[in-house]
Amino acid sequence: MISVLRKAATSLLLITLVAFAARSAFALYEARQIPAQALRVIPFQTETGHIAYSLASGKGFSSPFQRDSGPTAWLTPVYPVLLAAIFKLFGIYTLRSLFVAALLNILFSTGACVPIFFAGQRVAGLGVASVAAWLWALFPNAVILPFEWVWDTSLSALLAATLLWAALVLAESPRVRDWPLYGLLWGFALLTNPALALLLPVLLLWAAWRSPARGRQRLICPLLAATIAFLCCVPWTIRNYIQFHRLIPLRSNFAFELYIGNNENYDDAHRLRPGAVTQDREILRYLHMGETAFMDEERRKALAFITANPRIELRLITLRFAEFWMGTPTPIATFRETPSPLLRALLLCNYLAPVGALLGVLVLFWRKSPYAILLSAFPLVFPLLYYLTHTSLRYRHPIDPVVLLLAAVAICGVRRVDAAFPTADQRMATPIPPPV
Repeated sequence: MISVLRKAATSLLLITLVAFAARSAFALYEARQIPAQALRVIPFQTETGHIAYSLASGKGFSSPFQRDSGPTAWLTPVYPVLLAAIFKLFGIYTLRSLFVAALLNILFSTGACVPIFFAGQRVAGLGVASVAAWLWALFPNAVILPFEWVWDTSLSALLAATLLWAALVLAESPRVRDWPLYGLLWGFALLTNPALALLLPVLLLWAAWRSPARGRQRLICPLLAATIAFLCCVPWTIRNYIQFHRLIPLRSNFAFELYIGNNENYDDAHRLRPGAVTQDREILRYLHMGETAFMDEERRKALAFITANPRIELRLITLRFAEFWMGTPTPIATFRETPSPLLRALLLCNYLAPVGALLGVLVLFWRKSPYAILLSAFPLVFPLLYYLTHTSLRYRHPIDPVVLLLAAVAICGVRRVDAAFPTADQRMATPIPPPV
């Protein structure tokens, strides 16, 4: 009986089936709570949905606020194009399109169980791999977000986990041809979520450092992968230059995001964050000025606020740090003031995940694991962009699979250190398939 339970607990097939069932059940439950008229429109009322609408309507990659405003580089192309294809096949703003988009997000989120399982198995054995995959399968954010956000969020989580797994495989591969393939994967990831770019040099350098290649090959291989990733982005960059007559490698909206988190509406009495930027006012300015001039003005205002208020900016960075990891700049007060036991449980899960990740990083360094630097880069490097702009738990989601993998390292490392961290000989005795 114990062996059967152990086999079930470590079954990747069972884990993925449970993950898919949990996400599907939540989506069906939520869909029944919302009137159909609202359900077919409201989830698409985002920049992603508006650009997809323009693409499906034959107006090109344009109009992030649905009002005709011409070409845009507000987002990178992968997810809006995917959503536009759904609109073409199943209708613009229809229930069928919403369900297909939600199903794809559910599949992306469920699929992240696979790379995080095999990454965990390479890092610390089957126990850590199983715990990490189970944590991701049942993590509340991972269950909720595929339906709640018709965005690249779930796809980005799958890509981040796959990039980690592929880096682990690449570091042990003697084949030079694997590096261009890794570059292609990175190119697709950058055109999906440019925020992942901060991890690119870390993963490439780590894989090169651990690679069996020697001499010049150790330098050439990561340069080859980086070049392939760069070349994947070149057509999109050329398109942006033709449309806006300036170099916009991936996205144009960084200045606006910077202004949202650093603006003159800051209220020193409340000392939490700048006041909300009125979207209607900003949209009108965007429509009147055009995207290029609008972004130039947002950058000027944001930098003026930052340079004029260095102490306030330092405080805002601290608060954004707390909000990125806890979902709120005041986690203790929020937990106390939340009346619902269910919401408190959700908050607690989000509070414990980064704590577990921190402990996992400490365990890896304590055990002198060769994977410590690689895994710790995800929570240390990826959030830097959001500490400067603005954030929420949704922005943390792409690295949540790795955060939970680190939490699994902490759980297994605290209970049974030797079993959780097998020797190299033990790992070699259990072959692990490379990513497809």
